[in-house]
Amino acid sequence: MSVDSQQVSSLPMPPKQYISLFSDDSVRIGRAPPPPPPIQDTYSMFGVVFHVDDLIIRPLESQGIKRLYPQNPQNVDHKRELKKLNHSILVNFLDLLDILIKAPNTNKRKEKIDDINLLFIHMHHLINEFRPHQARETLRVMLEVQKRQRLETDERFQMHLDSVAEKLQSCLASLPDATDLDSKLHAKTEDMDVDGSMQFELEDKCDSLDKLMCDIVDVMH
Repeated sequence: MSVDSQQVSSLPMPPKQYISLFSDDSVRIGRAPPPPPPIQDTYSMFGVVFHVDDLIIRPLESQGIKRLYPQNPQNVDHKRELKKLNHSILVNFLDLLDILIKAPNTNKRKEKIDDINLLFIHMHHLINEFRPHQARETLRVMLEVQKRQRLETDERFQMHLDSVAEKLQSCLASLPDATDLDSKLHAKTEDMDVDGSMQFELEDKCDSLDKLMCDIVDVMH
């Protein structure tokens, strides 16, 4: 093995490798690594170098692949082309089986395999051309879900707000009026005055009786 050769994993690092770097303690004391700077020119992913200005869906010609359908995407009926490719793959597969039965060691077997491989590449390319549309639709669905959740939250909040307002109104309605409260206080004050006068009269009456009893006792002695 060459010294310059480098083994590149086909999968990213396990999530645990990143979680340990962004723990609560690391974030609190400022030891968490900062976000990577924006990529300016090129970047490497799984050992393959990419340019930032590369198209998301690279044309078949840039990959050295012969195109089997019109190049202008506006003139391509994806559904029709996918059906044609699917039918061609089935036909070529049957031809490959016939070649394997009759002449398995001829060059026709490799040519037929290459033809099938080319058809699959075109089928995947047509499917990948729907990726931008899929991304837009996914974003649209996400926004609709968020909108619906916020409307439902707003509706529940409004229901609770109406319930609280109704309870406050019922509590205010059950409170007595100011005039009723003044009349009750006035009546209570009059009752207290009457009770006080009666108590004073009773005290006076008791004092006269005590004086009379004392006089009688003095006469007897």
